[in-house]
Amino acid sequence: MIEIERKFLIKNDSFKTTAFLQNHIAQGYLSSVPERTVRVRLKGENGFLTIKGISNESGLSRFEWEKEIPVDEAKELLKLCEKGAIDKTRFEVKIGNHVFEIDEFYGENEGLTIAEIELSSETETFEKPSWLGAEVTHDKRYYNSYLSNNPYKNW
Repeated sequence: MIEIERKFLIKNDSFKTTAFLQNHIAQGYLSSVPERTVRVRLKGENGFLTIKGISNESGLSRFEWEKEIPVDEAKELLKLCEKGAIDKTRFEVKIGNHVFEIDEFYGENEGLTIAEIELSSETETFEKPSWLGAEVTHDKRYYNSYLSNNPYKNW
């Protein structure tokens, strides 16, 4: 499956008042190389294994495969991950016909909040809420796999 996604910084935390869902996420990487990232994630009460390919030239699209796995297996796999775990809360906010996933990071990435929106095409338009800041889709520093090895606090 091809994932088409855009990323943005957040101007303020006013999005929290309209979030319809909120989950704690702990994740690590079995492989953080851009050509094939392999991520293990605990999201709320669920475990996931995700494989992503390298982004296309525009930076908007890439292959993504995800499978739900038992929580106990996800916890065991997290022990095998590279250094630099990601710890964050994900807020989901519906704006128009789209859902923004806003990640508020903790630990080594404290102070960083990023919104992502998945689209059906690279040219699809969407409503931009007032709390949405600068687009960072093309900046690889904002990929979770990059943040796990190069935390925001060190920028």
